[in-house]
Amino acid sequence: MNKSLAIFAFLSVFLINGCTAVLVGGAGAGGYAAGTDERPLGVISEDISITASVKTTFIKDDQIDAFDINVDTYRSVVTLHGHVKTSAQITRAVRLANTISGVKKVISKLVVIK
Repeated sequence: MNKSLAIFAFLSVFLINGCTAVLVGGAGAGGYAAGTDERPLGVISEDISITASVKTTFIKDDQIDAFDINVDTYRSVVTLHGHVKTSAQITRAVRLANTISGVKKVISKLVVIK
């Protein structure tokens, strides 16, 4: 009985320490990013939400390959980087990004690669 209890205690401590390291590492990484960014956390959160919404819209669209377009948002200004097959896709990507709530401006740095 004591041997089982000792093994259980050892495993519990081992697992708890493992989880703590993950949590601390995760919090440390997020804390560093937030600590080096002058935007308030609310603005950062809104920018993340806008980026996710733009990417989701691109993924749902059958005329755009969302995986070829990188979306960055800073203070509600969306910048699109990457490549597309036609200039019509650039126009469409910019138009779709502008439909997302909260977007103030869209900057396209997309290039056509055939």
